[in-house]
Amino acid sequence: MGRGRGLYVETLIHADLETVWRLTQDPALHPRWDLRFSTIEPIGTDARGRTRFRYERALPLHRIRGTGVSLGERTRPDGTRTSALAFDTTDRFSPLRSGRGYWRYLPTPEGVRFITGYDYVPGFGRLPDLLLRPLVLWLTAWSFDRLRIWAETGEPPERWGLRSVLALWRAGRPRAARCRTRPPRAGAMADAPATLAELA
Repeated sequence: MGRGRGLYVETLIHADLETVWRLTQDPALHPRWDLRFSTIEPIGTDARGRTRFRYERALPLHRIRGTGVSLGERTRPDGTRTSALAFDTTDRFSPLRSGRGYWRYLPTPEGVRFITGYDYVPGFGRLPDLLLRPLVLWLTAWSFDRLRIWAETGEPPERWGLRSVLALWRAGRPRAARCRTRPPRAGAMADAPATLAELA
């Protein structure tokens, strides 16, 4: 990690900041829109506000399990919010072994710019990751657009499962292409909040 290969996704959600924060920070709601997780279970919060959790990603013949820690900043002097996260798994079938990243919530007159930057250690080596990394980026962007639809319209994200990816005729379906995936020149992790360094 840290070699400029980090992933970056940004979308504009026409909803208020509290709605976007709730849909992304509630561990019961987060897996409903984010394809990278099937379940997230908090297992404790320490005195510094860091929350440890277990996560799972269900595959057709296997269930990947791992652990992580997150730290959110709900109140910042500039009116923005951030959330930092680190995760790890020893599952040899996981394409992502360990990683770290952040979310930024930037209020604007049109809504909330919701941004992520993250990087990970590939589970199958660097060469297979040349093919897998674009897929992980696409899954992230598609999930962000599914979140946007939920926040703006109230439509449950379950309506837009992976089968809807192939239903090209369905109006209003999530599209990864609606999201910006080109990071700033300084790289996807350049704007990471200072709290990311606190996640051991």
